[in-house]
Amino acid sequence: MKKLQVWISACRLRTLPLSISGAIVGSGVAYSIGLFNLTIFVLTILSTLSLQILSNLANDYGDGVKGTDNQNRIGPERALQSGVISPKQMKNAITINVIICFFLVVTLIYKAFGIDKFLTSLVFIALGAIAIISAIKYTVGTSAYGYKALGDVVVFLFFGWLSVLGTYFLYSNQINFTMFLPASSIGLLSAAVLNLNNMRDFESDKLSNKHTLAGLLGLNNSRYYHLALILIAMLLMLLYFGLSSEYLLMMIMMIGFIPLFIHMFIFHKVQTPKNYDPQLKVLALSTFLVALIFGTIHVLI
Repeated sequence: MKKLQVWISACRLRTLPLSISGAIVGSGVAYSIGLFNLTIFVLTILSTLSLQILSNLANDYGDGVKGTDNQNRIGPERALQSGVISPKQMKNAITINVIICFFLVVTLIYKAFGIDKFLTSLVFIALGAIAIISAIKYTVGTSAYGYKALGDVVVFLFFGWLSVLGTYFLYSNQINFTMFLPASSIGLLSAAVLNLNNMRDFESDKLSNKHTLAGLLGLNNSRYYHLALILIAMLLMLLYFGLSSEYLLMMIMMIGFIPLFIHMFIFHKVQTPKNYDPQLKVLALSTFLVALIFGTIHVLI
């Protein structure tokens, strides 16, 4: 029973709502123009969840074998760190997850494009493979980009642009350039979650020689960076509705920003890194709420 609990903890369930935020945004816009497909939606959600779980397991393994997860770390105890799960068992779990994830991605692409759009299918298979590799290489290996202050950029691109625009393309087979606005918004909020995580782990990462953007900026500048990410994300979301003169929808969208404002208020008062940890869940769920409201608006209009 304890081992099962550790495996569930290693999947980090609190990260899963954030991971599907981009898919909800892209699906909502597709629905509003009559292109929604339930099978594509379900496969997109399953593929995204599988990728996130893969990333979480790989992150546990990478930080575990490097010794980054140690007694100095503030957050919840990791699976390898606990000693209940061995490195070999974690590697086996990662391998199984890669197979599941690739199967889901290929199935999704086949459903979206069939066999007629071979080149498009190849492009998306390549993107899926890159996403799988990126999920692993965040902390695994000597060239792990999470140790080179590149995590924020990768999260922005994959959780924002690829997730939102890629999901919309699966339904529509086209790119809507105005969707770069909400895609960037979700990407920035996702980067803010990572930044908050890195601010929490500032001291332990420094001792473990893990270079994050928060580590390079320093805690004080990271606080300004964090607030800027959230504020710009909200402005871009509002600009998306403003460009189409949908001012009522803009006002409804602002309701979804209330938890973000509350988060920023609490964040501003935090003085010690360990107190950032409770806000991680708050910010992740607030981002999911923004995506949910955005998607619901497009379903109802």
